[in-house]
Amino acid sequence: METASNTGWRCAVCGAFTEISQSLSWRCRNVSDGGHHAPQPVQPIAALRPLAGVGGNPFRAFRHSLMWDAFAAANGLDEAQRDGILADLDSRVATAAGTGFVTTPLFRADALSDELGFGTDGGVWVKDETGNVGGSHKARHLFGILAHLVTAEAAGATPWDSTSQRPPLAISSCGNAAIAAATLAKAVAWPLRVFVPTSASPAVLAALGRLDAIVVECARRAADAPGDPCVHRFREAVAAGAVPFGVQGTENAWCLDGGRTLGWELATQFEDLGGPPLDRLFVQVGGGAFAACAVAGFRMSGLLPRLHAVQTESCAPLDRAWSRAAELDGPRRAAAHWDECMWPWEDVRASAADGILDDETYDWLPVLVGMADGGGSPVVVSENDVLAANELAVRATGVDVSHTGTAGLAGLLAIRDEVMPDERVAVVFSGVRR
Repeated sequence: METASNTGWRCAVCGAFTEISQSLSWRCRNVSDGGHHAPQPVQPIAALRPLAGVGGNPFRAFRHSLMWDAFAAANGLDEAQRDGILADLDSRVATAAGTGFVTTPLFRADALSDELGFGTDGGVWVKDETGNVGGSHKARHLFGILAHLVTAEAAGATPWDSTSQRPPLAISSCGNAAIAAATLAKAVAWPLRVFVPTSASPAVLAALGRLDAIVVECARRAADAPGDPCVHRFREAVAAGAVPFGVQGTENAWCLDGGRTLGWELATQFEDLGGPPLDRLFVQVGGGAFAACAVAGFRMSGLLPRLHAVQTESCAPLDRAWSRAAELDGPRRAAAHWDECMWPWEDVRASAADGILDDETYDWLPVLVGMADGGGSPVVVSENDVLAANELAVRATGVDVSHTGTAGLAGLLAIRDEVMPDERVAVVFSGVRR
């Protein structure tokens, strides 16, 4: 049996380590102490050159870099079995979604670059995730969880003996993550409960119904603690036995594994372009897993760009945490000051970029460290920036992307005067209009 004893999960707060061989290992083992915990992947740096002959599927292409692969190997599955699981799951997803996972395109947006005044040596590169499963990057995160669950079943390492005994999956979301979760759950006929606010979009609710998800509307209760009532109800469901199937690494660390495929793709695609490396990466931030995974993927490549985590004036807890951390021991030691840096935003206001209005940035710690290590910073954008970025993106690139999906570009607009014309900048368009 292959082993990976130096690979596993280490909590960024308490330091507890969990061996990679352990199944259903999505939370820190000390979580019952009532404190904050944030498991992070620990593994040797792997070569990031994608494997050939896998049809562009990023999970199969970067399989040897996935924590999932080490978990499957440690539980006795050989190379052929591991690749077979990914191929079979992708086929099921393609049946449910109309497309399987693919390496999404990266292109220099020439018209956009010209309009923003970039020179021929610089410019704006767009990573277009709108053609991915569920129309966004969210399915990458969730596929990491699903692959772990299915593999644990195959290894006989779950407390349930058959698919009919599976506990339900649960997610708190009213947008792209919910659609992605429902798509993947339907692909494997796994029951899913989606906890949504009373203001959820009718279009999203209709899509969830078509995907056989069980929708639970969550009104705020007088007895609720501060924070999102959907998250409260989600956590209650998990405490009652549901499997956390969301995109917060603090709730299920396995979402941080699959999400890194986006960073790996970006890093290798830029390397293949030749020329100077990427200077800046603007990433829209709600719960934070997207930015955490993007920077983790680049970090493994050895080429860490300057990360700008973008939030709106309507809800900017990460920017507040960055400022508070700077007043204390700095962003790299912020884990010791969680309650002093990160707490729910008191007055979440409406925004066209409604997909990043998480009142807490759950995966804030690796984002702060990533910005500090690369010389980046958070960017808080106005609603005018949000609207202008989306209009410009759709007009200049033709990509039918939502306001949430172009919020990273809004960050570039907000600090355009600080970016030199010869810099190479990347944004990610993620989330189709609904």
